[in-house]
Amino acid sequence: MACFLVTHPKGTLIWDTGAVPDTAWKPTGTAVTHHVVLPDSQERDVTMIRPLMVQLAEVGYSPSDITYLALSHYHYDHTANANEFAGATWLVRQAERDAMFAERPPGVTQPSTYASLRNSKTLILKSDEHDVFGDGTVVIKAALGHTPGHQMLYVKLAKTGGVVLSGDLYHYPEERTLDRVPTFEFNQEQTRATRVALDAFLKKTGAQLWIQHDFTANARLKKAPDYYE
Repeated sequence: MACFLVTHPKGTLIWDTGAVPDTAWKPTGTAVTHHVVLPDSQERDVTMIRPLMVQLAEVGYSPSDITYLALSHYHYDHTANANEFAGATWLVRQAERDAMFAERPPGVTQPSTYASLRNSKTLILKSDEHDVFGDGTVVIKAALGHTPGHQMLYVKLAKTGGVVLSGDLYHYPEERTLDRVPTFEFNQEQTRATRVALDAFLKKTGAQLWIQHDFTANARLKKAPDYYE
């Protein structure tokens, strides 16, 4: 359940904020299993190791240093610490925000974890692509299907090259090889169309695809305080 900090000469962006709020558990130095009960009575056990704010502090940042917050989507395992970044400008699509603050939010959400965003400075994204810093190096791309306003992030790094953080467009690489779409998508046909568009984008740009829930691949990625340039 990866979170990412993107630093740029014109500001900073937090992409996704985890599954369990830092305030909801106590680190012990070893893995901690935290039990999550969702509003629709679904239950999850999440293994926690290190708080997000601690990892941010290790690389010299606090929530007040963050310029932009963007969530791939509203599911609980991507919004846990969103309230901590309510002082940033929230980059979101209208359909996603509407669902998050509906009288009855979607079942796989934890509205308490993002409640403070209701009053955040908010930029509603209306185009398929939003160039965050205006130079093409950090671009939020519409990736509809998993949720009404699901999105992914393209980051063009000077040394690493292009990387696409795919939110939950895929959960595991097997979904690509077997052409499987989860049964709980908001719109399965939109998901399939988004995947086709992403494949064309990856072929055109040569960018890497980082599937955020891919346990095996994520284990190989650098973690804070290490970073990609």
